[in-house]
Amino acid sequence: MLNTLLCKCITFAATSRYPLFHHYPLPFSLRFYTTTTSNSRSFAVSYLIHNFGFSPESASKVSENHKIYFRTPEKPESVIRFFRDHGFSDSQINNMVRRVPRLISCNPCKRVLPKFEFLLSKGVSSSEIVDLISKYPLMLTRSLKNFIVPTYELVYRFLQSDKNTVACMFANSSVFGSGYLVAHNVSVMLKNGLSESNIARLLRYRSKAVFRATDILKVVREVKDLGFDPSKVAFVMALLAIKRYDQNLWKEKVDVFKKWGWSDETFLEAFRRHPHCMLTSTDKINIVMNFWVNQMGWDALALVKGPKIFGLSMEKTIIPRASIVQLLLEKGLRKRSASITCPIMIPEKRFLNRFIKCFKEESSDLLKLYAEKLNLAYSREKSGMLCTK
Repeated sequence: MLNTLLCKCITFAATSRYPLFHHYPLPFSLRFYTTTTSNSRSFAVSYLIHNFGFSPESASKVSENHKIYFRTPEKPESVIRFFRDHGFSDSQINNMVRRVPRLISCNPCKRVLPKFEFLLSKGVSSSEIVDLISKYPLMLTRSLKNFIVPTYELVYRFLQSDKNTVACMFANSSVFGSGYLVAHNVSVMLKNGLSESNIARLLRYRSKAVFRATDILKVVREVKDLGFDPSKVAFVMALLAIKRYDQNLWKEKVDVFKKWGWSDETFLEAFRRHPHCMLTSTDKINIVMNFWVNQMGWDALALVKGPKIFGLSMEKTIIPRASIVQLLLEKGLRKRSASITCPIMIPEKRFLNRFIKCFKEESSDLLKLYAEKLNLAYSREKSGMLCTK
């Protein structure tokens, strides 16, 4: 089944069971002027200049490169009318033509309508189609039979529902114009041991950088060489982290960790433990480190064993829990040799039971301190929300 999806072009006949939008005539309102300044300037070039804001140079280049030729406004008017009849605004049409000029000379009933019908058949609403196409009009230039349908079926193979596949399509719209590359990359990942559940995670994580990568084999091997198991979730996160950043940004983040006393070896240890840490911004890394080292007086190397902390909320998790750990240390209720990262990372219920409620005599004071820190966090959040309104 999977080999068929990866290697075979799927034939699709556009026989929609869903009625399209009502067609209603609207007057053509975009401006049009004939040109007399140059006999060599084609009708199409003049049309692009005066109706869509192209410069003479770009209009001439676009017309030549995309073979946009017409002698009367009948063809472009029919395209504009088609998009209007299907819910697109003039500004959306203008933006789409500027981004994909060849649309203005296409046959919408042959090039566009079958794609709309296919999307409708998968449960996509008319308003969602307008939103998707206006954001990624290049999708309309892709072959329904050779690109869109095979890619949809391939993604469906892993996500197992039209709803999830459509959600993936909206999140990774450009991926659906790279069907062959997506199929190739999926095949490479499967052959290198990635589980189907991991590929499903990549699809849900908006991982277009992975599915459109031209060097996927190199990256997969690099992640494997770092010691990650392709069948584990950590492999996916490491793959995302490495593929998301170029070498300069990667080095910049590593240098931030090293600024706080980490070595190359300790960084790799932390990355293997929790690759999410490289998906954290440099600002967040510095904020966590500054709080940990300068405010709490703790060793930055302790975070090597708990790099998950870099992805947690400062106000709602790190600060409240660190305050409790600090108080327990001061009262002699926790050994100095005990882990200080563990209490920060565990689930809320376990934290309350192990570090607050189990201390009968001190539990009320601990709970009060914890509540104060959390209330401060939520009050700041509420204040921030009010300021943005």
